Amino acid sequence: MKIFKDGVADNNPLFIQALGLCPTLAVTTAAFNGLGMGVATTSVLVCSNMAISLIARFIPSKVRIPCYIVIIATFVTMLEFLLAAYVPALNRSLGIFIPLIAVNCIVMARAESFASKNGAALSAFDGLSMGLGFTIGLTVMGAIREILGAMSIFGITISETFPQTIAMILPPGAFITLAFLMALINYAKRRSA
Repeated sequence: MKIFKDGVADNNPLFIQALGLCPTLAVTTAAFNGLGMGVATTSVLVCSNMAISLIARFIPSKVRIPCYIVIIATFVTMLEFLLAAYVPALNRSLGIFIPLIAVNCIVMARAESFASKNGAALSAFDGLSMGLGFTIGLTVMGAIREILGAMSIFGITISETFPQTIAMILPPGAFITLAFLMALINYAKRRSA
């Protein structure tokens, strides 16, 4: 439970550690995009954490980071092929940010700090919890931006009469949404402490 709580709440990769901000700011124009990017990153985290935990003791320390990148890139390539085959709209929507999962600091940080030092089952669970925390963060950001910017959620129109704030689906909207969410989370953490 500690690992799960750590990834989802206490050490959330997006809102607490501020990792993975590039895809966060770019793809969260809609809730579906945020959810898709989160699930994609989670699947790579789980698979790469398991693989790295199984072979970490065989990798010389001088080449461990390049080896981790090759392992992660392999899973990212497989994921990209699967998305292109089965969810082409999401693949087009996420674009270059799918291949960039290979060098996402969340994936690299978990490989170095957790998977290389723990067993396969714990590493997979760590990847799942960190990925779930990232997915929740991306989906919430995407939902807020989509609701305010397009008056829809997951592509379903909420209101046609309420004015849309187009700036929320543009880059400044990503920064504003992230800042408010981080401030809200930090405020809630201080109140509960």
